[in-house]
Amino acid sequence: MRWTHRLRGAAAAAVVALLGGALAAPTAQAATGPDGPLTGLVNPFIGTENEGNTYPGAAVPFGMVQFSPDTGHNVGYDYSNDRVRGFSLVHLSGVGCGLGGDLPVLPTTGDVTETDYTKYAARFSHDDEAASPGYYRVGLDSGIDAELTATARTGVQRYTFPATDKANVLLNAGQSLHRTAATEVEVLDSRTVRTAITGSGFCQDTEPYTVYTVTRFDRPFTAYGTWDGATVTAGARTGEDGAYLRFDTTKDRTVEATTALSYVDASGAARNLRAEGGRSFDAVRKAADRTWEDRLDDVRVRGGDDTLRRTFYSSLYRSFLAPNIGSDVDGRYTGWDQEIHRAKGFTYYQNWSLWDTYRTQSQLLSLLAPREARDMAISVLKIDEESGWLPKWGYGTVETNIMTGDPVTPFLTNAYQQGLLTGYEERAYRALRKNADGVPPADSPAVGREANREYLAEGYAPYLKGRPHAKPGDSDYDHGASATLEYALSDAMLARMAADLGHDADAARYAERAQNYRAVFDPATGFFRARDAAGAFTGPADPARSEGFHEGTSWQYQWLVPQDLPGMIGLIGGTAAANERLDSFFAYDRLLADPAGTAREVWVNGPYDYYNADKYNPQNEPDLIAPYTYLSTGQPWKTTDVVHAALTLFTDTPTGMTGNDDLGTMSAWNVLSSIGIFPIQPGYDTWGLSTPVFDRVDLTLDRRYYPRGALTVTAPGTSDTDRYVQSARTDGKAYDRTYLTTDALRSVRSLGFTVGPQPSGWGTSPQAAPPALK
Repeated sequence: MRWTHRLRGAAAAAVVALLGGALAAPTAQAATGPDGPLTGLVNPFIGTENEGNTYPGAAVPFGMVQFSPDTGHNVGYDYSNDRVRGFSLVHLSGVGCGLGGDLPVLPTTGDVTETDYTKYAARFSHDDEAASPGYYRVGLDSGIDAELTATARTGVQRYTFPATDKANVLLNAGQSLHRTAATEVEVLDSRTVRTAITGSGFCQDTEPYTVYTVTRFDRPFTAYGTWDGATVTAGARTGEDGAYLRFDTTKDRTVEATTALSYVDASGAARNLRAEGGRSFDAVRKAADRTWEDRLDDVRVRGGDDTLRRTFYSSLYRSFLAPNIGSDVDGRYTGWDQEIHRAKGFTYYQNWSLWDTYRTQSQLLSLLAPREARDMAISVLKIDEESGWLPKWGYGTVETNIMTGDPVTPFLTNAYQQGLLTGYEERAYRALRKNADGVPPADSPAVGREANREYLAEGYAPYLKGRPHAKPGDSDYDHGASATLEYALSDAMLARMAADLGHDADAARYAERAQNYRAVFDPATGFFRARDAAGAFTGPADPARSEGFHEGTSWQYQWLVPQDLPGMIGLIGGTAAANERLDSFFAYDRLLADPAGTAREVWVNGPYDYYNADKYNPQNEPDLIAPYTYLSTGQPWKTTDVVHAALTLFTDTPTGMTGNDDLGTMSAWNVLSSIGIFPIQPGYDTWGLSTPVFDRVDLTLDRRYYPRGALTVTAPGTSDTDRYVQSARTDGKAYDRTYLTTDALRSVRSLGFTVGPQPSGWGTSPQAAPPALK
């Protein structure tokens, strides 16, 4: 079936009418700090090579539009490629499958003879390429200079052509980074083009979704045409796959255009253009820069060399790229029921890589962007209300069902614990309870806890290799062992929320289920292990070659019991045995001699992969909290050793990401670990402590959620050699625990560390360790 979206007669006239008259010109202001602009420390090219999967293009914080070049990689940009196919509107930072890339736009000269963007792609050199927050430019071998900037819902482009009467701008609606199901293009008037693009797919088929665009040029084109497949028709106003617009640049060599995006309808795109368009390219670029400066200025660091500071602020920048605004300027959005709704009193957000972000990025946003984080949590609740079930991995207006476990529970319980769900507590709890105790209806696009029937009956999710599944995706049955651990973690977090809200019977039931991690512990091997439908342990006994774990092995998943580390440690033989196993896992003796070398040669480039490993994998989510396990085994200094070694994997180069960024997950890990506070019980409000890498970090916090409005973290003299905590103080008072709660963060203004060259007794008593969630 070919999906089409017609815009004819009165509808087309309505779009033109919406664009008529003066366009609004919103303003933005931001202060520049005393040390110069922080945007100058951001390198958007970090992670654009070796599967960091980031993009260097223009966006504003959480913007609907991410205007960036596509060079052939499945998520858009690969630094090793030198041909750009177009500058498209939608990109997600760090995802692992082809996604986005809607409406690639490319300037050309001469006659339009090719409609395949892989054939008309333009060569470029990195020597003639630049990017900063909210801005991207590149010189093409064709002699054209291309520049991009953005507002929340528009992408603004400026092309400087050679002197020619055949300067073209190609709008390619028929090609993207994922499967395109249907497209339509219409030239509305001498300056305006609109498109409707229906696509689907993220790692596998999904339900279709549609994005609508309206592009408005700063001057009339001299000629135009459209194309269907390879057939180009000069003068045609309508087509299915693309349009070209021609300009005479013999005198005025620049062409500017603004493209607005909507997931609702063409009128929504027109309204977004009217509200956010109308300014010159330079004005939009300056506003985007001010917006980013204001956002980055909430974190001021002192100390560290220039490379460390650039790496840090680049990670902070990427942490604010998603989730993304999904509602138009009038509040309308397309819900997961594919109906149009209106957000009242909040901004609707979309794009939910929850299996990744629930571990780091959602906590960072709750700290530094709590108002947006509240709206994000409300948006997730709206998905449940409108579609009937909570999301797992959502893109745009649809569920993809990628990844395993139950990531939405710790995402929402974190929002609750951070005080972001005031007024929504019971609504959130009801949705989470339904998700935890049931399965979606057969006709639901969602799978929820896919193996929940078996988990509720037997206490574990079975590993059923090769089982045919009702819906595509990374099935919990394919990863029964890790799904069990993820479900148990979620149950623990939901138990605490239930207890807080007075649902005592539920709290007791979920707390009991939080112990289900024990059901997949094999005493014969001393490790977690998958079980089949009959209850027998299955797969190789060697934990480094185990089966049933998603993107990891039993070695790596053994630490994913943040709700009950004392219990898990007891299973493997006690604290001494746990420390011995941790030391082996991190190659600790070698690490002490060569931290950076161990990180690259043993952890990252060792002789193993996801499914054959007995060492720490800092490139993937299951191990993100693993270094902080030492806080619970009486050796907190080793957390700092491991964390600081892992931080060396983040560099100021295109290869400077450790693994896929996954919508800011790895970047947020870098930011939080560099500051010295990390969410060690994802879904709860516990922050583990380690030595900061900066002498001083000043956080400006939202007084609505953090009454003191600021937090300063200090570690004078911290360095590669002097990295061990000797003592800690909060507001000048001695502090001997290795963790803080969110309430504590709200009540203090300063967290100070004294550091030295050797480990000390700080934080080593049993009372100093983070408590289990009983």
